[in-house]
Amino acid sequence: MKEITISKYESNQRVDKYLLKYLNKASKSFLYKMLRKKRIKLNKKRIVGNEILKENDIIQIYMSDETIQKFSITNINKNISISHKIVYEDDNILICDKPVGLLSQPNDNTSISLVDEITTYLYKKGDYDPEVTKGYRPGICNRLDRNTSGLVIAGKNMKSLQELNKLIAESKLDKHYMCIVSGLITATNTIEGYLDKDTINNKVTISTDSGKGSYIKTIYKPLKIGKDYTLLDVKIITGKSHQIRAHLSSIGHPIIGDYKYGNRKINDIFKKKFKLTHQLLHAYKITFHIDNGELRYLDNKEFVTDIRGRFKKIAETIFSH
Repeated sequence: MKEITISKYESNQRVDKYLLKYLNKASKSFLYKMLRKKRIKLNKKRIVGNEILKENDIIQIYMSDETIQKFSITNINKNISISHKIVYEDDNILICDKPVGLLSQPNDNTSISLVDEITTYLYKKGDYDPEVTKGYRPGICNRLDRNTSGLVIAGKNMKSLQELNKLIAESKLDKHYMCIVSGLITATNTIEGYLDKDTINNKVTISTDSGKGSYIKTIYKPLKIGKDYTLLDVKIITGKSHQIRAHLSSIGHPIIGDYKYGNRKINDIFKKKFKLTHQLLHAYKITFHIDNGELRYLDNKEFVTDIRGRFKKIAETIFSH
């Protein structure tokens, strides 16, 4: 039998969510079977799994040490090189500038993700020990497409990650993107619609029909206007997959370099001239609006990261006059 005392960093989450992280090699069906058979208890009482953990709660696991060890393997790649830039860090959160080409979260293949990099970074820094907090792993609260660069926020503990997710759900976190689109846009505008995702092909469609997908709202304003292209600031009121790319394309202003939703002929020109292989979309600014909670010290704080690399070179070239 093993007893686990819940730390403040692991509290405020469901028991089953915690156990799936602690016994990360066990299946859900196995876990719930152990709960039903009372092989796992909380404070020596029978539980179903939806109970919320508090600091100093004690979980009892009535299994052999060998079985527990088999189901709780912690893997941290200590040799991962850090490709992202740290924009801001304190005891609770980490704001990173993700480069183009890096996944936000792990997937089924062996590709390194931003979450992997953050985990390794915090482990080496001494801010995260998987053996001490097996029921919590550093996580991000906003995702960017692999070929979109910019700001991603991570929670360094469970409480902070939950608060960050709540802020996003309540629209208390403004997210601004910068992109270059085809065509001329001379005024600020708001566009709305409904987004429907084809998960098989990983592509979305935009409609004005409320019965076809999730509601989306996007605000854009021109920053620079060239001969045939416009540099935009885009603020998303709702944060759906591919929202900016598909929404701008739906009004005839696709993002340069976006082969999924854009203009192939124009993209081929930029590919040939600048060796561009990704969409020119960068999450460049985040502003917090917090009136309570442990993260209220971030109220009205703004974090910005500039465009770089090919994006910067292309912007300087086509908006030079």
